[in-house]
Amino acid sequence: MSHGVTLLPAVTGSTYRPPMTVVTAVAILVGVLALATVLGLALRSRTGRARTVVSAAPPSAARPEPDAASPSTTAHGLAPTETFGTRATLVQFSTPTCARCPGTRRQLDALAAQHAGVARLEIDVAERAEVATRYKVMQTPTVLLVDADRTVRTRFGGPPRPAELSAALAAVLQEEPA
Repeated sequence: MSHGVTLLPAVTGSTYRPPMTVVTAVAILVGVLALATVLGLALRSRTGRARTVVSAAPPSAARPEPDAASPSTTAHGLAPTETFGTRATLVQFSTPTCARCPGTRRQLDALAAQHAGVARLEIDVAERAEVATRYKVMQTPTVLLVDADRTVRTRFGGPPRPAELSAALAAVLQEEPA
C-alpha cells in the first residue's frame, strides 16, 4: 500500500544537501555587498592622493645623466623638450573616453596659468600605449608632476585633489635653485 511517498534511487558517492534557504541567500548577499562597499571606499580614499615618487636631491647634488635614471622616475622621452615648463610640468595621461579627464584638464590648466614656467602636457594613452606601459598608468586620468630637471616628483592616480596638487607644486617650485 502506497502512502504517497516516492523513493528515489540511491546515488553512490553523493550526500544529500538541502536547498539554500532564503535566510542563507540574504546573508550571503549582505556579505558580498558589505565587502564591495569596503573595497569601494578604500579605493575611493586613495584616488587623487599624491604619491611622492622620488625624494628631492639637495641643490648641490649633481644632476644625473638622462641614461642613468630610471624611466619610472624621469620624464625623458615623454614629449619634446620645448613642451616642458621651465620650472615644472603637469603631465596628464588620458583617453578619449575618460569622463573625468576634461575636468582634470581644466584644473591643471588653471593651476599652470597661476605660475610662470609651469606647463601642462597631455598624453593620450590610446595613441601612446608604450608610454602608458613605461609609466605604469593603470587609470585615467593619471597626473605626474615633473620638476625642471624632468624628474617625476609626484604621481596622482585619478583626478588630483586640489589642495594636494597645489602643495606638491609649491614644494617643487620652492626647491628650485635660485
